[in-house]
Amino acid sequence: MLAMSHIDLQKSTRMFMRAAQFLYSAKVLNNMTNAFANWFNGQKGCIVIGEIGVNHNGSLDLAKKMIDVAVESGADAVKFQTFSAEKLATRTAEKAEYQKKNDGEAGSQIEMLKRLELSKSDLQECQKYCKKVGMVFLSTPFDEEAADLLEEVGVEGYKVSSGDLTNLPLLAHMAGKGKPMIISTGMANMAETEEAVTTIRDNGNPPLAILHCVSNYPAAPEEANLRAMDTLSAAFNVPVGWSDHTLGDAIALASIARGAKILEKHYTLDANMPGPDHKASLEPAEFAELIRKLRDVEAALGDGVKRPQPSEFDTAKVARRSIVSACDIPAGTVIEDKHLICKRPGTGLAPRLIPLVVGRKAKADIAADSVIGMDDLG
Repeated sequence: MLAMSHIDLQKSTRMFMRAAQFLYSAKVLNNMTNAFANWFNGQKGCIVIGEIGVNHNGSLDLAKKMIDVAVESGADAVKFQTFSAEKLATRTAEKAEYQKKNDGEAGSQIEMLKRLELSKSDLQECQKYCKKVGMVFLSTPFDEEAADLLEEVGVEGYKVSSGDLTNLPLLAHMAGKGKPMIISTGMANMAETEEAVTTIRDNGNPPLAILHCVSNYPAAPEEANLRAMDTLSAAFNVPVGWSDHTLGDAIALASIARGAKILEKHYTLDANMPGPDHKASLEPAEFAELIRKLRDVEAALGDGVKRPQPSEFDTAKVARRSIVSACDIPAGTVIEDKHLICKRPGTGLAPRLIPLVVGRKAKADIAADSVIGMDDLG
């Protein structure tokens, strides 16, 4: 037997590691009994993630109320953001223009972020409350320590923000935990997305989904480029969805018709509350209406097989036509085209059968305007 080359050995080792990582990830999913794991295991349909983000304004009470809204609206999961303001922004970092406009408070970015932090105990309470009400608990960690904290708290999956798609050390750290990962791809090209996916697959290979996204708040409909979901799906063979930053629900619903398997959408208790993201978020009634419409669109897609629906059968009897006698036809008459007309109802012989009727004899007298059946013909 020829000795394995160094390159062959590397390939074999990588294949073995990926197989082991896959089995570990499968074990993780098998130990989860929620809708999120079921979805990753092949459950049909779109999973809806209610993006709480920082719309809790740093309040545990508001966070729980938002979880309640997600349950009442029919969402599948809620997602928080887990960060340390001190590690996320410098003391001199300015707010984005939309943050200055919407926050309602003066000061720097770090001052705003400190008001929006949730403590470890807050996150633990949110996780317990989600479990109690049957809601999947997800969060976006903004650094390795935040990812470790979420692991300790019991997060069911990690969401990677668009801003951290190119933060490969963070992706590798999260991937090593083996839990499902959903990555947003706002601001990214295909090369950057491929690099992120490769990093995740080489460092744990957990269950993975990709969200197309436009990182603008709000994003313009003409920039949505929903067809990019097709490109991502074909390139990486993983579930693909849409993280929606557009106003209203039109583009979100279009993404479902386009085949999105995940929809992430910001929502809030009140769009007039102070805070950076409230004004670009749906209020409770709007969020519930979006999900209701989404399920309608999802149901409308069907299986692609062209066939009549059971509800159409009665309509077919009324709206379709049958072969009818155009005049009185005496018994023994050899039927010609001039003897026939096609009229409603569609309970007799279909018009396409006229060639089978012409040339046959009438067994008995056929009155004018009668639906002709095969029993009338000799």
